[in-house]
Amino acid sequence: MDAKPPILVVEDETAIRVGLCDVLAYHGFAPTGVDNGDDGLAEALSGRYRLLVLDVMLPGVDGFTIARTVRDKLPKQAILMLTAKGAESDVLEGFNSGADDYVSKPFSVPQLVARVQALVRRAAPESRRQFQLGSLDVNADTLVASKGGALEELSPRDIEVLAYFSASPGKVISREDLLRDVWGYARAEALETRCVDMHIAKLRKKLVPLGAGGDSLIETVRGAGYRVRV
Repeated sequence: MDAKPPILVVEDETAIRVGLCDVLAYHGFAPTGVDNGDDGLAEALSGRYRLLVLDVMLPGVDGFTIARTVRDKLPKQAILMLTAKGAESDVLEGFNSGADDYVSKPFSVPQLVARVQALVRRAAPESRRQFQLGSLDVNADTLVASKGGALEELSPRDIEVLAYFSASPGKVISREDLLRDVWGYARAEALETRCVDMHIAKLRKKLVPLGAGGDSLIETVRGAGYRVRV
């Protein structure tokens, strides 16, 4: 990890914003706090931050809109949604807006820090590669999957998931495996989150135009996890 990776915190509640920045600074990050969505969006689009931590309910532009706009302009930007809304529909809206992960208030500081550290590690500059998964050709440099002449854009997290599956073709991969090795959580078995299932569902929808949606490529193994059909 860098000495002080820059993190943008967009949160209108002063106590939470200041507390988050203090915690992040203590753990070796360089946080910048913003208290409204308009300034938050401008800062987020600067491209200067390794990670964005976005509250949903903000004065001005809301967090979902910031995430969507940033994902369109800066497709590789890491985004963590911070929200008091824990309902599945809100979580899904966060992921559909481009978030890589989410934390619901009230949250435990150790869990939040673990998720921030995991996202920052994955957002660090690294060498990319090309690989094949089933009938798909995946280019991690351009964030594109292709089959024949058809192309589909993917997110960095999509690439990481597919690369993880490609390393173990035909093997059943548990949700805990993915949380630990892709999401970066050291104690994955202790976490209660559906982010893996939601991300796989979203990834399957992306692959539908390539004929690799649903269980046709990433198969659900009930009670065990996922397996790639080869």
